[in-house]
This record gives sequence, structure tokens and C-alpha cells, in this order.
Amino acid sequence: QAAKTRYMFGGKGQVPMTVRCAAGNGVGSAAQHSQSLESWFTHIPGLKVVAPGTPADMKGLLKSSIRDNNPVIILEYKSEFNQKGEVPVDPDYTIPLGVGEIKREGTDVTVVTYGKMLRRVVQAAEELAEEGISVEIVDPRTLVPLDKEIIINSVKKTGKVVLVNDAHKTSGYIGEISAIISESEAFDYLDAPIRRCAGEDVPMPYAQNLENAMIPTVESIKDAIRKTYNKE
Repeated sequence: QAAKTRYMFGGKGQVPMTVRCAAGNGVGSAAQHSQSLESWFTHIPGLKVVAPGTPADMKGLLKSSIRDNNPVIILEYKSEFNQKGEVPVDPDYTIPLGVGEIKREGTDVTVVTYGKMLRRVVQAAEELAEEGISVEIVDPRTLVPLDKEIIINSVKKTGKVVLVNDAHKTSGYIGEISAIISESEAFDYLDAPIRRCAGEDVPMPYAQNLENAMIPTVESIKDAIRKTYNKE
């Protein structure tokens, strides 16, 4: 209902509400408490959805969300609660909603990811650099509104793209990103099929070894990038 209010009142109704949601997996919370539901939230018109992947982004996006006059969902990935990183000390530091960021420049393959998977993708890119594969990492940071331009421009630059998240693969949000790329001018620049690297389509198990087998790891991300790079 909060997401509909602005539309129902001709733009005059405001719901400046920010909801912080624990999300994701990787902490042994089993099936009941290990879900990534961004595709549910992004399917609701009028609801903004934010998925920070670094401490600095968390601060900047949270402050922007609180100041927004629309309802905003912030996905806070439980496995990242203990992540350390530099955070601007400026109390007014903000990041505009809907503005993505290139986390790593590259020329061979574009990887689009967000939230929890960002750290794993960065590690995978660093290790693949030793093999001579240059990976460009695009972090949209905000899923709604989505910075489509930064994704399209990167794909046009590299000609290859891998999409990574930890949600179930079927009907996951990265499928929407794939459609956006396919329907844009970036499609004509693709030298290989768009590849998704996501979670398996089963409830999350409790055992750590099974949990690790459920979601993308650094190795499985590297494998997906290699296959795309080699046009397999």
C-alpha cells in the first residue's frame, strides 16, 4: 500500500519510509532465514530497492533513502555485517539512488553484481587478472531505480557479460538485467551469450558445506567468467 500512495493521490501523497531488511545467506541460518527476495520487492511499482555492497555505500545509500519521500527497502546482507572498509566521515555524505558505480575497470568481460556477491566478484577478478583476463565490475547499488546506462555502456565496451547474485536463479533479479541488455543497443555488441551465475533452486540447507554449494563461490564465479571469455 505504501508503494501505491503517491500514484493514488496524483503525486501529492508521500510515504518517506525506509525499511532495513536482513537478507541473504552464508551465516548458517538454514532455509527459514536465508533468502534473497529482491525480485519480490523490485516487482512492486513505487517501491525503491537498495542493495549496498560496501560500508561506504551502505552509509551513503542509507542516508539518501531516509531523505527520500518514497518507501525504500534496503537489503542488508547478513554475511556482510562484519565487513570492514573506509567510510567517509562527512555526516552529510550521500549517494544518489539510481546511480551505479564501476568498482573495477576492465576490458574483456563485464560482471554485474551487487550486495553480498560484490566482494567475491572482486576477489575473482583479481585472481583472473593473473591469468590475463581483464574484468570490469559494475555495481548498480540501487536495483530500483536501476542505472541501466552504466550497465549498457560497460557491455558495449567489453562485448561479454556475466551476471552474479546469490538469489535463486529462476526468476531472479539478474534475469531482468539480462532482458534489459538484450533489449538495448548493447545486444549488438555481444560476442558471447549472457551468462548468469546465481543460487540453486532449492531451499538453503543448514550444513556449511551444503550452503557453500548452493551459492556462487569465488571459484564458480571465475569459471563462469572464463567460459564467457572463451565464448563457451
